[in-house]
Amino acid sequence: MKKYLDTTLTPQERAEALADEMTVEEMAGQLRFDAPAIDRLGIPAYNWWNEGLHGLARSGTATMFPQAIALAAMFDTKLVRKVGEITSIETRAKYNAYSKHGDRDIYKGLTLWAPNINIFRDPRWGRGHETYGEDPYLTAENGKAYVKGLQGEGKNLRTAACAKHFAVHSGPEALRHEFDAQVSEKELEETYLPAFEALVKDAKVEGVMGAYNRVNGEPSCASDRLMDKLKEWGFDGYFVSDCWAIRDFHEHHHITNNAVESAALALTKGCDVNCGCTYANVLAALDEGLVTKEDIRNACVHLMRTRIRLGMFDDKTEYDDIPYDTVSCPEHKAVSLECAEKSMVLKKTTAYFPLMKISSALLRSSVPTATAGQLLRAITTALPTDMSHFSRASRTDLRAG
Repeated sequence: MKKYLDTTLTPQERAEALADEMTVEEMAGQLRFDAPAIDRLGIPAYNWWNEGLHGLARSGTATMFPQAIALAAMFDTKLVRKVGEITSIETRAKYNAYSKHGDRDIYKGLTLWAPNINIFRDPRWGRGHETYGEDPYLTAENGKAYVKGLQGEGKNLRTAACAKHFAVHSGPEALRHEFDAQVSEKELEETYLPAFEALVKDAKVEGVMGAYNRVNGEPSCASDRLMDKLKEWGFDGYFVSDCWAIRDFHEHHHITNNAVESAALALTKGCDVNCGCTYANVLAALDEGLVTKEDIRNACVHLMRTRIRLGMFDDKTEYDDIPYDTVSCPEHKAVSLECAEKSMVLKKTTAYFPLMKISSALLRSSVPTATAGQLLRAITTALPTDMSHFSRASRTDLRAG
């Protein structure tokens, strides 16, 4: 038996043994988000990109839960953990089905890039609905609950959660590819980092995603300050760039001259996998002496360790028999309904507003997205089993009186 297949060894030992079986070219290939197969080692292709902020997303039908900002409004971390658990069970069910057919495409893996634990304090940002709101403590508590639900407590991770976007990624959205977030040490330690620290230390989150922006001059995906924080907290998972964020180094932040330099900077600072295409230049960076074989090996070990923790190279895991019919089953949809009901917030006001009859035309013009099914479901989401409530709203007038 090859050492990397020996389940009596630790994931770290197995990952190191597996990396030692690879050529440097094969290791470099594994640093892509769409990692190719290595047939001679029995390693299937794997796409690291999958989404699950409020239910498994972008992979057909699944149970859809309220957006994260609404889940936070429940003030119920046990229920948030249940949402993470259901999301991971449905992810495993789909992964099992896809794998039987050799389907390793995007949005079909076990690494869910969720939760978003950025701090939401300016409604102009545009991504606030993905977060748990403005409070660092509430964000940390909900984030920990969701991670624990996603990852489970079994021998293997049920899915691998990912805390994003590290760090100080709270808008402006339109400038995110070039923005330098200037933040004081006080703000950094009291506002923007506590949730990440909690998820690393208390929830043992498996992944961390770097943000597009710079933080005090350093790109988030290649920041000594931020990477040192992860080491200080004892992080031993994998680090992934936001999608095409490394390309921003030379195209928008102008801190490197070209893609080869950008790939080298990110890799040597600690970014293991590139969501994007810039790591296609890792071997060129090796040829130019900008990175070493050991830099490539270290990143590869981190990635193989996560895949081993997920049980991807084992003969059997405890999750292999999760059936497909758990996806969007009545029990899961009942939890979604409970979340929707508990997330509703009534605002108390002392002002007097006379009751009046409102025409359906006025209501439609006041709430132009009321019949927009895609917007109501959000972008990073699943397709609900029953679409009738969306289609019915788009076909008929909204009545008020």
